[in-house]
Amino acid sequence: MNQSTLQKISMTISSGIRTIGLAIGLALSSLSWAGEGHDHGDAKAATSAPSTPRFTAVSDALELVGVLNGKQITLYLDRLETNAPVKDAQIELDLSGVKFVAQKHGEDEFEIVLPAEPKPGVISVTATVTIDKEVDLLAGELDIHSDLNGQGSASKNGWKKWLSWALFSAAALMALIFIRKRLQTHQANRTGGAE
Repeated sequence: MNQSTLQKISMTISSGIRTIGLAIGLALSSLSWAGEGHDHGDAKAATSAPSTPRFTAVSDALELVGVLNGKQITLYLDRLETNAPVKDAQIELDLSGVKFVAQKHGEDEFEIVLPAEPKPGVISVTATVTIDKEVDLLAGELDIHSDLNGQGSASKNGWKKWLSWALFSAAALMALIFIRKRLQTHQANRTGGAE
């Protein structure tokens, strides 16, 4: 190999070392964490966080939204046409054949407390709503997923992926440094020790 070829190879390896070093630095900087007490105020919830199970039951005149939180279901009843909240109503909820009567909770919320937390699956929801003399029947479904464990393992797999990538990059960087040193030694030996 002539000297210009060795110089080109050495420059290519140097460029590769800088690129891999930059990539490792970026990868490691994305893994940095703030310690306890170093939060950034009221941050928005992460998009990968599990969503709260909810259902929507509708009729021609009304829309009922239910939000499940453990054993508690919070209900919001609105007029479908105007989206105005209905504040005075009687709501009877039928969850897969089991009936519950909602209690007024706050100004425009209703609440049901279940005897136990529902199991994952699809639960049919039928609501009988009485407003003065008007009676309306609303229907919907509550779909409860048990994906909390899946998200935890996905998070662990994400860390494993980053760690393996960083280790591979570090090994590649060390190999390039070794090759460069060998080429420089070879070049120095061929030119008689003068660079």
